[in-house]
Amino acid sequence: MRMRSGTAIAGVAALAVAGMALTVAFEPVWAHGPTRQKVRESIEISAPPAKVWAAISNFQDMSWLPIVTKTEGQKGNEIGATRTLILTGGATVEEELYKYEPDMQSYSYRITKVDVKVLPVTNYSSTLTVSPAPDGKAKLEWAGAFYRGFPNNDPPPELSDEAAKTAVSGLYKAGLEALKKKIESGS
Repeated sequence: MRMRSGTAIAGVAALAVAGMALTVAFEPVWAHGPTRQKVRESIEISAPPAKVWAAISNFQDMSWLPIVTKTEGQKGNEIGATRTLILTGGATVEEELYKYEPDMQSYSYRITKVDVKVLPVTNYSSTLTVSPAPDGKAKLEWAGAFYRGFPNNDPPPELSDEAAKTAVSGLYKAGLEALKKKIESGS
């Protein structure tokens, strides 16, 4: 009987462990931190693509973005070039060029340093691309991918996924509208 009792206890223990494992395996999946967010905005501009590309192609010049008061940088349009955007109010954003394709009228960059109070994102990368649109117009697309500004679960509202997407989308829309106005007015 002793052997049976020991075997029974071992069997019950094995079932308990198996039951716990199944419970864990079939529990609902809860959030495990932030997920990569994406924003894509575009605009048609009444100008040839070459003219739009000429307006945005210099990585060292982001004067067309309304919030930028000055751009300082190094290495022009070379891969690894850097720029610091000085924003209205004095905040700064540091960025690095990692892809530059003038034949495709496109370039990609990443933010290397930004205060989440300025832009509530981390691990941000972005691409600007000009392409032909009907009737001799150009389409300018600005696409970005990033994580929210708060790296853990339960972010404060101002650093949530929605806050990050809203901020980036608003930035893109304002920049695209300003560039359209600048190019179409000839200023």
